[in-house]
Amino acid sequence: MMEKRSLLIGIDGLGGSGKTTYALDLQCQLKDAIVIHLDDFIHTRAIRYNDQFEEWYCYYYVQWRYDYLIEKLLEPVCSGLAVYDTIELYDKPADSYRKQTFDIPIGTTVIVEGIFLQRPELRAYFDKVIYLETDREMRMARALDRDGYIGGSEDIIRHYEQRYFPAEDMYVEQCNPLVLADAVENGRKGRVL
Repeated sequence: MMEKRSLLIGIDGLGGSGKTTYALDLQCQLKDAIVIHLDDFIHTRAIRYNDQFEEWYCYYYVQWRYDYLIEKLLEPVCSGLAVYDTIELYDKPADSYRKQTFDIPIGTTVIVEGIFLQRPELRAYFDKVIYLETDREMRMARALDRDGYIGGSEDIIRHYEQRYFPAEDMYVEQCNPLVLADAVENGRKGRVL
């Protein structure tokens, strides 16, 4: 008897919407689930901060290693294959990549959490996408609390206003994630299925 293929669940939402917390809570509720963080699949600073483009453009169009994520994880899992592979993940403090071995047997629930998951290059791989809707005020408060690596409060606000918020606005306009999602949850509450 053939095992059923793995299930791919995307946890989408804008920056600070609660995606990581939601994904980890969901993982605890599901048997044999693993969580993949999209932030592990970004380019080094030299690539993602490109002076030839505006900051929001770099965040939306340059930052992400989608091809690598698709090749190494999404395509094999979506095709019904097991994954046993050593994969490069971004190491933020070192601004380089570390290698991690992934062992994803057929039948595993794979939860991918990250922003922009419903872009055309990614959406088709997911069996289900849950979008966390959280207002900008709450998301900014969370960013101010957690993103001290950017600098002080003024630095964080400026970074969000120049890089993150315009890219998020582009995503909402181009992809309409609220409509594309299979389910929408209130990221303010932190509820899980």
